[in-house]
Amino acid sequence: MKRAILDELRAARAAARPVVLATWLDGSESRVLGTDGPELAAEVADALRRDQAIVVPSARGLVLLEPHNPPLRLVIIGAVHVAQPLAEMARLAGFAVTIVDPRRAWATAERFPGLALATAWPDVAIEALRLDTRSAVVALTHDPKLDDPGLLVALRSPAFYIGCLGSTKTHAARRDRLAAAGVAPSALDRLHGPVGLRIGARSPAEIAVSILAEIIATLRGASPA
Repeated sequence: MKRAILDELRAARAAARPVVLATWLDGSESRVLGTDGPELAAEVADALRRDQAIVVPSARGLVLLEPHNPPLRLVIIGAVHVAQPLAEMARLAGFAVTIVDPRRAWATAERFPGLALATAWPDVAIEALRLDTRSAVVALTHDPKLDDPGLLVALRSPAFYIGCLGSTKTHAARRDRLAAAGVAPSALDRLHGPVGLRIGARSPAEIAVSILAEIIATLRGASPA
């Protein structure tokens, strides 16, 4: 691999910018392609969504597209009971997990061993995390004083998934509050609420399964049945 291409890949990773390494199979060229370029735009987006290498046709012959995505991250607002199984399952699925909760009695290493804990107020903590297109955010506290500030920051980010725990009535009230805070209807429509796939979940672990399943379906562009 040429040094210039390696430098481009390193720079993209440092900037948390998804790119693909395009290599024409006739040996004529290798090049780094981003998501905002006109060349092979749909194919680049497909390789990044699948998170796997694909071979596609082009005007110059077959080309291998190798995705270089930023790491997956899950930010959980609220160190509550559901957060414990959700964090563990997400970690097994390849997400780097951060628990955000200023209540230090809840956000402890004993309850969340091996995970990153952010005990600043949610808006401050999430702003510092610099969410990108491979970031998911889930608000679990049921407390508007904690959830809403974090959601306001998340909705200004390119995070691919933003979910909120609560009933349909709770979610409607949440949308009203966020709208009153200046969030546009199109941004509010990014919220997944009530959070999770409808699988009849009851226990904290079952709710965690439904949430993680919805996150993965959104990441992969799937249409849950």
